[in-house]
Amino acid sequence: MNSQTHIAVVGGGLVGSLMTLYLAKRGYKVSVFERRPDPRLQSSDVGRSINLALSNRGIRSLEEVGLAKVMKESVIPMNGRMMHDVKGKLTFQPYGAAGQFINSISRGELNEVLITAAEDEGIEYFFNHRCINANTAGQELTFQVGESRIRRTFDVILGTDGAFSAVRMAMQLTDRFNFEQEYIEHGYKEFHILPSGKGSLSERNALHIWPRESFMLIALPNPDESFTGTLFFPFEGTPSFSSLTDPDVFQSFFVKTFPDVADQIPDLKSQLITNPTSSLVTIRCFPWSIQRTLLLGDASHAVVPFYGQGMNAGFEDCRILNELLEQHNDNWDTVIPYFQQLRKPDTDAIAKLALDNFVEMRDLVADAEFLLRKKIEAKIHEAFPDRWIPLYSMVTFHDNIRYSEAYRIGQKQKMVMDDVMKIPGIESTWQSLDLRQLLDRMLKD
Repeated sequence: MNSQTHIAVVGGGLVGSLMTLYLAKRGYKVSVFERRPDPRLQSSDVGRSINLALSNRGIRSLEEVGLAKVMKESVIPMNGRMMHDVKGKLTFQPYGAAGQFINSISRGELNEVLITAAEDEGIEYFFNHRCINANTAGQELTFQVGESRIRRTFDVILGTDGAFSAVRMAMQLTDRFNFEQEYIEHGYKEFHILPSGKGSLSERNALHIWPRESFMLIALPNPDESFTGTLFFPFEGTPSFSSLTDPDVFQSFFVKTFPDVADQIPDLKSQLITNPTSSLVTIRCFPWSIQRTLLLGDASHAVVPFYGQGMNAGFEDCRILNELLEQHNDNWDTVIPYFQQLRKPDTDAIAKLALDNFVEMRDLVADAEFLLRKKIEAKIHEAFPDRWIPLYSMVTFHDNIRYSEAYRIGQKQKMVMDDVMKIPGIESTWQSLDLRQLLDRMLKD
């Protein structure tokens, strides 16, 4: 029966292409419409996409569609953060226990693998099809193709077309649709950092961070031994993108602020001029559906990239939707409302966590009190690994814990640790803390 149901997926990016694989394995007829050309036939835009961190939630989804093994061959494991201070001193902070890591992965390569795999399953892609309207009442889509407009109807429409989704924008014009977008005061600019093999970037199995309080630079490793650097910088104020419009002045500022990496960007001035400055937005909306039109991924819940969970959350959307289809015998009219009610609290939680983690990454990771706090939490986790799991580990390594549950537990842990850090002389007495008492108190609260 599924083969008689025609599903349109608007957006052939990561989430849309993964979802088509799930649907293909369920026997559906699926058509994917993507406004851009086939990425396999042209080089990707330089400086336009933040490197991605693939973690357990995303890997679990790739495993279910049979692609985890092939993608693991292309990733670079990152065991923790390598912090760079202004003087070039390095400090390593592991992400979790031994053997726990996240993975640096090329967005473009992953997307191409997903598209090819979907086509191998019989999915048809229509590139250069820009969706200009979605009539949710009749499951009708209108596309701009060159100078022509094409209208087509479907049994189900999935909007996976990103933070500025055309499908969602059509839904926003309907009654009782709640929508909110929030831009942070920082934008980002990417840099290609040449391979070195020595110096401050000799450690490839780490996410490198240069925290500078109100801004930061990060760098993720690439398979060719280069790094992709991303500067997260205020749009306004001093310093900011608006105050450093002169390329020579900006270059001097960059060299002074990040001295241990600037020499690995020989064309720094050129990249400052040519690489675009992009904004960062959080999208919240509800409902995610009207009749049989449903939003997934960034179209319904775009988040800033500071927890490395945007792609992973979108992939988890696909996995959970597939599980619900299995549980409810592919009854879309039952599954769609259940899915959005189930998933909304989790995506709201990861949006909060991503914003909070930006402050941690740029301001706190080099702070002595913060580092002590992390040592105490690690000691509690080591003593009671099943009763106290650090928030970052819950989000990143425990895909069986919902984002909303991780957030709730994390808030309890934060209250306990806030009180611990207020203990006089804690920096010299923390080794003798009564750890069981701390756990009992958290459970009581």
